[in-house]
Amino acid sequence: MNLLWFRDISRNDIATVGGKGANLGELSTAGLPVPPGFVLTTEAYRQAVAEAGIVGELTSLADAVDPEDPSGAQETARRITGLFAGVAVPAPIRSDLLAAWTELGNPPVAVRSSATTEDLADASFAGQQETYLHVRGEQAVLDAVRDCWASLFTARALAYRAERGIPAEDLALAVVIQEMVAADAAGVMFTSNPATGRREETLVSAAWGLGEAVVSGMVDTDDLVVDTAASAVLSRTTADKAVMVVPDPDNGTRRRPVPAELRRAPVLTDARALDLAAWGARIADHYGAPQDVEWALAGTGFVITQARPIVSLPEPAGPTPTTWPVPRGHAAYFRASIVEQMPDPLSPLFADLARAHVLPAMDETLTDVSGRPGFARGKGMGFPTINGYAYYQYSDRDMAALMGKAALMIPRAVTRGLGGPTYWRTTALPRYQGVVAQESARDPEALGARELLDSAERLVHAGFAYYTAVQTVIPPVATAESSLTAFCKRVRRPGDPDAASLLFGYDSAPIRAEQSLYDLGARAREDASLARALLACGRFPKERPAEVAPETWTRFEGRLAEHLRRHGHATYTLDLMRPVAADTPDLLWEVFAMYLRGEGTDPAARRERAARARDAGAARIRGHLARPLRAAFDRLLGWAQRLAPVREDALAGIGLGWPAARRALRALGARLVGAGALAETDQVFWLRRDELAELAASLDAGVGALPTRAAVVEERRRIWRGQALAQPPQMLPDRSIWHVFDPFMPAAEGADAAVLHGIGGSGGTVTAPVRVLTDPSEFSTFRPGEILVAAITTPAWTPLFAMAAGVVTDVGGPLSHSSIVAREYGIPAVLGTGSATRALRTGETVTIDGTSGTVRRAEHPES
Repeated sequence: MNLLWFRDISRNDIATVGGKGANLGELSTAGLPVPPGFVLTTEAYRQAVAEAGIVGELTSLADAVDPEDPSGAQETARRITGLFAGVAVPAPIRSDLLAAWTELGNPPVAVRSSATTEDLADASFAGQQETYLHVRGEQAVLDAVRDCWASLFTARALAYRAERGIPAEDLALAVVIQEMVAADAAGVMFTSNPATGRREETLVSAAWGLGEAVVSGMVDTDDLVVDTAASAVLSRTTADKAVMVVPDPDNGTRRRPVPAELRRAPVLTDARALDLAAWGARIADHYGAPQDVEWALAGTGFVITQARPIVSLPEPAGPTPTTWPVPRGHAAYFRASIVEQMPDPLSPLFADLARAHVLPAMDETLTDVSGRPGFARGKGMGFPTINGYAYYQYSDRDMAALMGKAALMIPRAVTRGLGGPTYWRTTALPRYQGVVAQESARDPEALGARELLDSAERLVHAGFAYYTAVQTVIPPVATAESSLTAFCKRVRRPGDPDAASLLFGYDSAPIRAEQSLYDLGARAREDASLARALLACGRFPKERPAEVAPETWTRFEGRLAEHLRRHGHATYTLDLMRPVAADTPDLLWEVFAMYLRGEGTDPAARRERAARARDAGAARIRGHLARPLRAAFDRLLGWAQRLAPVREDALAGIGLGWPAARRALRALGARLVGAGALAETDQVFWLRRDELAELAASLDAGVGALPTRAAVVEERRRIWRGQALAQPPQMLPDRSIWHVFDPFMPAAEGADAAVLHGIGGSGGTVTAPVRVLTDPSEFSTFRPGEILVAAITTPAWTPLFAMAAGVVTDVGGPLSHSSIVAREYGIPAVLGTGSATRALRTGETVTIDGTSGTVRRAEHPES
């Protein structure tokens, strides 16, 4: 079949009429106002190139294109255009085409390419091929058809497909021939807001004349936002529209000035905008998904000239909070300490678990350490969320009492060794490991629903108690490092190293995890077939690739499992909804793949170099000190070096219980899916704790079917996504007394600031593009040489430092994980900016100065 009319085409005919043709046929048969037309099918294309004898040469030329060589793609396109110059429309196809055109009435037509790989739901190839407007006359139509066929191999189309690995032999092109509309105005319409994902908002761009100028960005447009649910225009921007595109009287189109009276006049009235948005809603409902629609206004009515799925539409988000009401007056709210491990709005379940367990667990540990109960038992103390973000809450009275207790406890802790590294190593860590071992040994399948919830709560409580013990490690570590630093500054001579470099080169849990991953990649690289299969897969395969020998695969699986057993508990944030490598190994893939390719540095070699430099630096300082000062230096150095790896070891253990807690909760979620309460297992994290307890009781009571909570979950996710766009204040309310804590809180310049200020965590400067990572699922997008920008980096982020040119975080300080690891890697770091993840955009170039603590934006007008 060489030709099909729109009325005979549906969305299922992509292989025959291409994406554009299939969509126009679908719209037409659905009763939408589509200008009449027909399609020359892909079979017509194949017949034409076969008769011309160019199939083999086309395929070999196209498949040889290197996506990294733009000039090569241009040359290939030029050669292929030459091949098509000799292609004629075969006689049978010519006869069918001209007969159909005559049936239309021989009008001016739009001749439009329709590739089998464009306008699809999972990948938009729109704009890769050509469109010819206002084509008049028999020969002009035939020439436009041939030129559309040739445009399957434009330079941009060749490079686009080469980058995505689409072979030329799978390609064919259909050609849409459609009656030209004498448009007074035209434009595009997104039936959902592509910036926010809000399904009820339709975005409309409109200009005078033909719509092709709008699609190509050739002209300025009026832009409107329409709320289809409320049938209201929410906003409009009316442009000064200097130019419009109109049909040329002879053939094609031309640009001309917009008449003076129309330049600043709105293209669409509110009534027409609502009418257009209603057509968009009907199209989206028909397809069951948001659509990118091209439209034209001819006389008093609209016509639809194309519709395609919106690619990469964000999930719908609720409103972004702009006010921060506190739960009670006469209280202070802080985002510090454990809250730094919760940079995002909390999932409902974790918010409830944190509210129930953070303060009791803190009180238990501090009572154990100090022998003085009541550190976290004040009536005005709490751990609420405000707009989804966690805060410590202290009433004015409780804050005064806490500071008094701390003033008594800290000196006792330092002088009598309360808490600190010894308590962590001998008491807190073994206690936490015991709870984890006990709960991990329980088979989720053998537990009741409520037992699964209780198991998760025990693990969370133990984790919070452990975190409090870790916090007692920080004062002695900080005191040791700051004492050494102060001493070295006093005795410093030109050429002496920084005190921080005297603490590098020691083993720690994050470094051991990185070494294990490096060794996993290096061992896999020893077997060429295994390495090739893994890299071809692009992730950790769940089953053995066919080309890998069974014994080789068994060994690799065993090594990977051992790595995950030892190190897969590292948390990216504390919220249990976030996966960990133990249950989602692909979080490690990008760094593993780098090691598998033989790239990156062996952590052992880097550590040895750091140790040699450390020892040489210490010897240099020791060499110019008199004997009494030398003895003092050795005491301070030994003290600081003994404690140097302790903080990182302690922090790395926080998530020990998280794999088992997630396993228990996801097992409960799976049962709720089976009972009809949830649509997906991970929706369990979006239930409130009391809701989950009630559902668990129903499951244990044998209730077969439960009322669905899926809609409630989706609404909470929507609200969460809006909250995630906010920048939470570090302290609430804004009272002058609390500003004594400003030095300990992140800065927070606005998103339009030319320079962001933070704390210099690791010296040096670097200029490079940034990569903003807000979620572990984005790790695979990080590329070597980029600056890592994150809210916070925990030990789980350490492998990315091997690829990073520098690090910028929202929170953190000189003793944070980010600072310590960046110094170990020799890359600059700026911490505690307060707003980097919201102010910076992936791909923009910045200069970070890890000494002064600044991030300067290269393309900002004020920088």
